[in-house]
Amino acid sequence: MNTTRSGRPALTRPDGTPLRVLVVDDDPDLAEVLSGALRYEGWQVRSAGDGASALAEARELMPDAVVLDVMLPDTDGFAVLRSLHTVKPDVCVLFLTARDAVEDRIAGITAGGDDYVTKPFSLEEVVARVRGLLRRAGMARQLDEGPRLTVGDLVMDEEAREVTRAGELIELSPTEFELLRFLMRNPRRVLSKTQILDRVWSYDFGGRAHVVELYISYLRKKVDAGREPMIHTVRGAGYVLKPVAS
Repeated sequence: MNTTRSGRPALTRPDGTPLRVLVVDDDPDLAEVLSGALRYEGWQVRSAGDGASALAEARELMPDAVVLDVMLPDTDGFAVLRSLHTVKPDVCVLFLTARDAVEDRIAGITAGGDDYVTKPFSLEEVVARVRGLLRRAGMARQLDEGPRLTVGDLVMDEEAREVTRAGELIELSPTEFELLRFLMRNPRRVLSKTQILDRVWSYDFGGRAHVVELYISYLRKKVDAGREPMIHTVRGAGYVLKPVAS
């Protein structure tokens, strides 16, 4: 298995080149530490201390992900995000903020952010969340991943990010795709909510395991709708994907 110096499985862009990440924070010491942690993953990283320089760097780097402070000296992170989306509409954004109010979280997600970390935070958490965002968005691949998974009549092409059942194409969101991939890599194995949270979301949701239930229900509506079910609940234990008996 290819790993980073941190021991985690190495992630690259789908074409094998290093992932590109932009760090935007007006605290130069924090920006330097964050950039170092992300470079440790083998990624190409740049930093900026305000909104204007962030947009200039983004136009040159065309980042796959941005770690973005909400409070900047010349503007706020939400305005920067809107401008970033005109430069690269599919960029993943992880907000950093000292505020933990629910309305701030809602504002970040409503503005188009993908995730939210409250200061103080650990570098491990930030790296894990960025890795999770990039994988769910289909912007990264693990170097040891195979291109195709098959469970019964369910087939996933990991490189093309296409899923079919009995030859019929199934449209999935990035998170649904990652969840189904984890299930398909572990057929007939009961996976707990904790295992799913750790693998698909890459960090602890603090007990909010209902997010797993929600996305399992989304998958069932798409994978099992009008067909013999493949996704099963094992009460008190978790979920399992099993091929339909012939």
